[in-house]
Amino acid sequence: MEATPTPPSPTTVFLELQPPTACGMRMEKDSSSARQDNDLVLPYISRLLMEDDIADKLFFQQYDLDEPALLEAQQPFIEIISNAVVVPSRPCNNNYSGQPLVAPAPYTGTAESMAETNSLLLPPETETESSCGMDAVSMAFFRGMEEANKFVPSIVVPRDRDRETVVDVDDSSRSRKKRHEPEAAAEASKQMAAPESEEEATAREMLDRLMLDGYNPSLASDMNEAEEEETMTMSRSSGRRRRSGTGTGTGTGTKHAVDMHTLLIRCAEAMSNNDWCAAAGLLERIKYHSSPTGDSTQRLAHCFAKGLEARLAGMGSQTYLSLVAKRASMVVVLKTYQLFMESCCFLPVQLLFSNKTIYKAVAGRKKLHIVDYGLGHGIQWPDLLRWLSRREGGPPEVRFTGIDKPQPGFRPAWPVEETGRRLNACACQFGVPFQFRGVTKKKPGAIAVEDLDIDPDEVLVVNSMFHLETLMDESIVVERPNPRDVVLGTISKMRPSVFVHAIANGSHSSAFFMARFRDALQRYSALFDMMDNIAPRDDDKRVLVEQDIFARSATSIIACEGVERVVRPQNYKQWQARNQRAGLRQLPLDPEIVEALKDKVKKEYHKCFVISEDQRWLLQGWKGRVLFAISTWTADS
Repeated sequence: MEATPTPPSPTTVFLELQPPTACGMRMEKDSSSARQDNDLVLPYISRLLMEDDIADKLFFQQYDLDEPALLEAQQPFIEIISNAVVVPSRPCNNNYSGQPLVAPAPYTGTAESMAETNSLLLPPETETESSCGMDAVSMAFFRGMEEANKFVPSIVVPRDRDRETVVDVDDSSRSRKKRHEPEAAAEASKQMAAPESEEEATAREMLDRLMLDGYNPSLASDMNEAEEEETMTMSRSSGRRRRSGTGTGTGTGTKHAVDMHTLLIRCAEAMSNNDWCAAAGLLERIKYHSSPTGDSTQRLAHCFAKGLEARLAGMGSQTYLSLVAKRASMVVVLKTYQLFMESCCFLPVQLLFSNKTIYKAVAGRKKLHIVDYGLGHGIQWPDLLRWLSRREGGPPEVRFTGIDKPQPGFRPAWPVEETGRRLNACACQFGVPFQFRGVTKKKPGAIAVEDLDIDPDEVLVVNSMFHLETLMDESIVVERPNPRDVVLGTISKMRPSVFVHAIANGSHSSAFFMARFRDALQRYSALFDMMDNIAPRDDDKRVLVEQDIFARSATSIIACEGVERVVRPQNYKQWQARNQRAGLRQLPLDPEIVEALKDKVKKEYHKCFVISEDQRWLLQGWKGRVLFAISTWTADS
């Protein structure tokens, strides 16, 4: 940690590019096809998934492997391995005995080099003697490993998403230590040791070209046809199951006759009235008739039963934290993005609306500054960079400020750095002058206008996709300005040309349990019904979305109270009033953008998806239930 941090943030990252070259300006021609509006998002996700060292970076960038305590703990193992007995038929080379056994952070080696390192640590069984002496050495080695685990931080560290008032990245992240699971260690070792095949290298190159050049027919026609055929097969299979009333779950016989919604509400009412015996009995009935692989109602009941059970046991926060701790890897999460991009219109519409709004805002200008609250993996931005590169008169200079919460560990800014690196590579290939800056703050409200170095000659755009709803509001923070109002006030002081604000529409942020439960039940009923219509019941991506993403947020809503409750959405009318109080003025929706998005949803997605307008908000939902909303704002002059 720096002794004298320089403003605007203790953790910043700068990546700059030289002016675009002729090589970088090779672009394909514009296309009027609506399908090409989002054709870089899926290749961008695929590129992330093809990074063979994605699991290694989580360790090598999060922890400082040159720590004196760690090096000291490694020394006994180095001496043991260097003295190991091997078969004399193949001479043993002990030149590595004085070398470190792990690569220093950050690790940038290839899979082949990692395989060589692992071959030194774990020689093949055919080359070692199975003698008593070797058994003793092995026992000493593993005993030493057990002792060393006391010094080595765990690779998997739970991330607290809403402890902004108490989290201290520099101190608490170093104090969280946990035994590394042997199964996970073996799996990680196998992943690092597996060299990249020629086929995988070819696939990586093709995906890189897809990401940078879009869906070129010569490259992707076969892949698109296969995907369309698979999607049609999945839809027909799912439709047959729904019509016949059968599926992979256990929802047959008498279980279909149970009104799960009534049971859930009665159980919640019993808990609200402190009738614990009745609540326990109803919960047992719910658990008996629910299933994680049944129809939409059974899956909903299974998800809500977890939250009700945690509330009944008084372990809401512990259950939520356990769900966060065992959440799926980044590879699996990125695959869920693919499911939403391919079959659900919510995310594509949000990204297209934001990108088209920003593209129009910078028309005729030479400089663009984007401030993104909740940067994440940056899947939104390759499309915008491509559009800007094709702009008549040349692309503008783009300055990008990505704001996100720090990651626990020795490298709190590593996710932001990785996203910046990928966006920097995209901008370089598209020939867009690009400067990236990453800011990690425990409290987003701590970011001041002066920290952003706003240039009057730039078109300033602020973007927030579902980030502000994770901040605490006045129901939690009473004695001082709450974080939501502080961040909105800062955005107003920035005086942006446009502020794109996307929210999850809901009223289950109430402090009253039953009101919160009823609204959450209606919202998640729509979401589970949507999943039942767009994905097969045995789809692994669907199971992950329902039992990880939906279950985690539902548990927070049902089982947690006060500061422990992370998910606090509000409806779009409440956000409208809040934004206006913060000094923001709502802009009218662009009719051209709205009509294009409505046409896209009508032609390309399930007929039950709805998209409409109300009070200058673009609303999205399922079968009449409004689930998401997005609007544009500027400073009120």
